[in-house]
Amino acid sequence: MTTYNPDVEEIVYQRPKTLLATSTYCPGCTHGIAHRLIAEVIDEMGIREKTVGVASVGCSVFAYNYFDTDFVQAAHGRAAAMATGIKRVLPDRFVFTYQGDGDLASIGSAEITHAALRGENITVIFINNAIYGMTGGQMAPTTLPGQKTATSPNGRDVELQGYPIRASEMLATLEGASYVARRSLHDFKNIRKAKQAIRTAFEVQKRNMGFSMVELLSTCPTNWGMTPLAATNWLEENMIPYYQLGDIKVNPAVADLKIK
Repeated sequence: MTTYNPDVEEIVYQRPKTLLATSTYCPGCTHGIAHRLIAEVIDEMGIREKTVGVASVGCSVFAYNYFDTDFVQAAHGRAAAMATGIKRVLPDRFVFTYQGDGDLASIGSAEITHAALRGENITVIFINNAIYGMTGGQMAPTTLPGQKTATSPNGRDVELQGYPIRASEMLATLEGASYVARRSLHDFKNIRKAKQAIRTAFEVQKRNMGFSMVELLSTCPTNWGMTPLAATNWLEENMIPYYQLGDIKVNPAVADLKIK
């Protein structure tokens, strides 16, 4: 058995204390990466005992198995509404939702819109993999034009089914939204940028600046019918041109935070 020798070795990787276990998501799924980034931010801010997560319905429903924080389950699409109630009753807590695109951008579109409109002081982590993951790979509001799914086997036809929704750009138009960003989990550089955005979103809540959301472009190799590597390449080549990365909205006070 090999033991750690502090005289000759340096620890460069440890599982965050807030992260409970290795994920059981499909191989190549980037939910696990998102979980780790959130857990690292919670650890670094020292807020584990004061954090409440709200899981939505979808693959995101498993989030409460992996975080050593208080966690509740919301009905499909209602995570933002439940988070609003928790934050108003317990304003000293850090409240975040963890939602997929089928949940947030479809059945939950009203809840997320009005939470942002009211400027609710919550943080939203929005996983966009352009498909319904848990229920069999159906077309989602974020499915790209021409993308094949279980319910669009010939590819999404925008004349029949409309265009994919850019939720971040839509919410950024609302006065109550202080920070809205889109990042990707397809490579190391962008994963680091994603963590910075998540930290900024939690800092916005810490300073009572209102609604914050980080959209994370993610892979779903199983329902895309691809290998993990092919899925990563497909995200970079197809999703990023449509869902452009960057800060969609940053209020001046948020810009002064200078999160690194």
